[in-house]
Amino acid sequence: MGTITVADGTEIFYKDWGSGQPIVFSHGWPLSADDWDTQMLFFVQHGFRVVAHDRRGHGRSSQTGDGHDMDHYADDLAALTAHLDLTDAVHVGHSTGGGEVVRYLARHGEGRVAKAAIASAVPPLMVRTDANPGGLPKKVFDDFQTELASNRSSFYREVAAGPFYGFNRPGAEPSEAIVQNWWRQGMMGGAKAHYDGIVAFSQTDFTDDLKKITVPVLVMHGDDDQIVPYADSAPLSAELLQNATLKTYEGFPHGMPTTQSETINADLLEFIRS
Repeated sequence: MGTITVADGTEIFYKDWGSGQPIVFSHGWPLSADDWDTQMLFFVQHGFRVVAHDRRGHGRSSQTGDGHDMDHYADDLAALTAHLDLTDAVHVGHSTGGGEVVRYLARHGEGRVAKAAIASAVPPLMVRTDANPGGLPKKVFDDFQTELASNRSSFYREVAAGPFYGFNRPGAEPSEAIVQNWWRQGMMGGAKAHYDGIVAFSQTDFTDDLKKITVPVLVMHGDDDQIVPYADSAPLSAELLQNATLKTYEGFPHGMPTTQSETINADLLEFIRS
């Protein structure tokens, strides 16, 4: 574990375990590197070097008041990979982290990267526009900001106990430990970063970024994702990417790297080794 200070003075916390080919994990909103613990333990035991950071304003990184946009997220990731001198890396991003990975590859190039995987990821664009009629209404995200500003603790509890992991579905067996861990990670971060981050993950258009990427990309998405609806995300991203493999998971929720970790880890391992 360590920290780096990026160009604007923000301190970024990261974990760096093991040796071998590096796998770099980018977490979702409003979580931290801890959300990847299951994956990091799995891959370090399979001979990989695993790296994960807390996005600016999240987890143990600085609770800076600005820079909560995809360009800064990508630049912070680039600073980390340069600091650690990572090469032949595999970048894995979940949800907002998938957008971070896509923007990083398009903005900073693929010289250090072998492959990438995006799971339940926000690209190409979440919000509804004339050019993206299948997106969600902007009011959905405005309401997120209103609820966060009103009672962040309660809002985070409701998200984790409900749609994020599909615990609101009939017959689901909610895990209190998973809910509490999500809430814990969220409350570690800064309210301003999370408030601004809602705009970043919902209104950033990654269409041109996706078109620039040439490395192999595994696009993983559950068809019961209640946070980033499947039809307007994974299939469209796969079409825009030059070298994509689309993997659709029947009935899996947004938080599938946690609730279906065995399946996700096995598929990631197969993709990385192929």
